[in-house]
Amino acid sequence: MPIEITADPMDDEDFDVSVEALDRAQRSRLIRRTRTALGLSQTDFASRFRVPVGTLRDWEQARATPPDFAIAYVRVIREHPDLVAKVVA
Repeated sequence: MPIEITADPMDDEDFDVSVEALDRAQRSRLIRRTRTALGLSQTDFASRFRVPVGTLRDWEQARATPPDFAIAYVRVIREHPDLVAKVVA
């Protein structure tokens, strides 16, 4: 049974959310922030770092949960983008 975080009854705009959905949203935010901090479009980021653009879009829009290895890869990209681009070229 999935764990849910219940909405604040005093906030009309709040809603219930599962822990899994919250994790997926945080992961998608990390990926999107990393890409935008580098000033890259989704297409450019995907090409530069060898990630299928459709997969990147699904991750950023939280339609799919990025696996742990992808999150680790994005964290390395965030810290060393030029090195990663050089290694995967």
